[in-house]
Amino acid sequence: MKYEAKVFNIPEVEGISKATMVNHLGLYQGYVKHVNLIEEKIKELSQDVEKNTYSIGELQRRLGFEFCGMRNHEYFFAQFEGGAKALPDGRLKDLIETQWGNFDNWHKAFVQIAKARGIGWAILYFDTQTNQLVQTWVDEQHLGQLVDVDIVLALDMWEHSYLMDYASADKGKYIEAFFKSLNWEVVSARVN
Repeated sequence: MKYEAKVFNIPEVEGISKATMVNHLGLYQGYVKHVNLIEEKIKELSQDVEKNTYSIGELQRRLGFEFCGMRNHEYFFAQFEGGAKALPDGRLKDLIETQWGNFDNWHKAFVQIAKARGIGWAILYFDTQTNQLVQTWVDEQHLGQLVDVDIVLALDMWEHSYLMDYASADKGKYIEAFFKSLNWEVVSARVN
């Protein structure tokens, strides 16, 4: 099965330039392309598994990186579709208020995660087994990605997300722009 890059209907995002968005979407399309190329190569090399065991193993490791890059970006870009909308009443809002006391407390904690040094993602998950939210930093695309939880909010903190618009020392301004333009209705719908 081949994966196809999704098309996102993203309006102008205040604080994130169109050039950054176009470049970023191009990188996403590259992840999709590479997932397909790697899967084709694994299939080809699997004709002689014994001879190609090492190569197949290395490609499988790379597949994890590319695949998570593809999916993380699909969550990221979908959050801008439809333009900025406030967090609606409902399950996500209730969970945030139950676990952090109020939205502002949650937001401060999430921003602290996003400001971590390094490249990666700040991600908010929903754990259906415990009916609670969990948030963490994910290195690169895949290292530290939590298992058996659903992504609710994904914030890309690789430099390609903001460096055309902000200096590294000003990545907090990118985080502010992200939250100003977020469609919380899209995000909220991810918690069933």
